[in-house]
Amino acid sequence: MKTADVAAVMRGCDVRTVEIDDPNYGARKHYRACPLADVLAFGFGESATALGTADVFIRAWDGYDKPTTAARLGEDGGYVAFGDADLSAGDTLRWAPLGPRHLDPGPLYLVWAKPAQRDGAAYPWPYQVAEFEVVDFQRKYPHVSPTGIPRTARAWQGFELFRGECIACHAVNGEGGDVGPDLNVPQSIVEYRPVAQIKAYIRDPSTFRYGKMPAHPDLSEADLDALIAYFQTMKRQKYDPRRAPH
Repeated sequence: MKTADVAAVMRGCDVRTVEIDDPNYGARKHYRACPLADVLAFGFGESATALGTADVFIRAWDGYDKPTTAARLGEDGGYVAFGDADLSAGDTLRWAPLGPRHLDPGPLYLVWAKPAQRDGAAYPWPYQVAEFEVVDFQRKYPHVSPTGIPRTARAWQGFELFRGECIACHAVNGEGGDVGPDLNVPQSIVEYRPVAQIKAYIRDPSTFRYGKMPAHPDLSEADLDALIAYFQTMKRQKYDPRRAPH
């Protein structure tokens, strides 16, 4: 595994100032940044195209662990930002506080320049990025897929939604992000919360409590039903790493 500090990454790529319509800040921002493809080539020694269909996990300091594809990260328009160009000077990199908790997005912030890439459901916008890892999803998370059921089952659709929308922050069977709670062990969420409440919470958590979880107004009723089907399936396929024999 290759490790490098921010200064080394900046020396290894073409640093420039880019203008970004940033949905996290809700404003046009100027960032000192390098093309994401250049950063991946610096880190992995080969282009994103050469990584083919590999899964890439983007890991942040707060436990966020987002899987995406090398093909997506290789698209033109992706940048790794090192600091706010309007606030930074020389080698001193600074950021404007982000969000209601006034977070510092450093050391790295993944941003996208094209209008179609502002969709956070399709394009990852993680901040406080600490690591990029290339690894097969099934190998990294062998106990997350709903095995033993037909691929046409609704639970598989729910799994794909969980993989795309949820696993960066939530684990199932101890595998995934740890920003939020594990949704399957020791008890599945469908074992202690009514289905209607789960759906409403996913749709807009702020109607229940204030926290880190974002709203998901884009998910349809069919999407929510598929997620519930996935949780219902996984409650019968529990693997608890805290209780597994070593």
